[in-house]
Amino acid sequence: MNATHEPLSTVNRYAEIARRLIACYGYPDWRPNLPPVDELVDTILSQNTTDASRDKAFDQLRLRLPTWEAVRDAAPEVVIDAVRPAGLSNQKGPHIQAALRRITEEQGSITLEFLRDMPLDQAKAWLTSLDGVGPKTAAIVLLFSMGRPVFPVDTHVHRVTKRLGLIGATVSADRAHDLLAAIVPADTYYAAHLNLIRHGRQVCHARQPACSDCPLTDLCDFYQEHAGQQAAERID
Repeated sequence: MNATHEPLSTVNRYAEIARRLIACYGYPDWRPNLPPVDELVDTILSQNTTDASRDKAFDQLRLRLPTWEAVRDAAPEVVIDAVRPAGLSNQKGPHIQAALRRITEEQGSITLEFLRDMPLDQAKAWLTSLDGVGPKTAAIVLLFSMGRPVFPVDTHVHRVTKRLGLIGATVSADRAHDLLAAIVPADTYYAAHLNLIRHGRQVCHARQPACSDCPLTDLCDFYQEHAGQQAAERID
């Protein structure tokens, strides 16, 4: 382990990591918000697929069934076929329809506006009570659509923060939501989420991270362990 970062608290280490990521990638602007129901459906479609496939499925669904009421009331096979480009359509189609029916039953119409004023823990609990909605999907809906202080952890954020040592190596993605929310300043959740994703996609790849291009190596547990192993191999 490199002693240069040992004296730093996890919060201070993260602050330096965030500073360097902003220097590399900039401070992301808020993108135009999707309405909350659109964000919910879009994020369900995004699970275990690429952005391009998610977008194709979302656009195809809205083209074939232009209102959420039409999606809710359609034959299941019609929705499944429409979202097929996103993969796992036999799961995602029914989950979307079930969510729309649940919202209608509880609210009388298809709206998630009631979540804006609900206590945050209750809002997260309500969303994650829907089939197919986990902490990441709930956090994205609340943060991106409503600007509420929730930190989403996707596969890139989970991988990068584990390698950096901000969370333990065995911490699950679900548990990481609360741990990282306590480390990252709440008013920077949006930027932190997007910059960590960008770093994961461009540098800290899952199989072959481009450590030679990384500005965080002196703050990275994974790099220090990897560099130490390489040094030991050279000595042997």
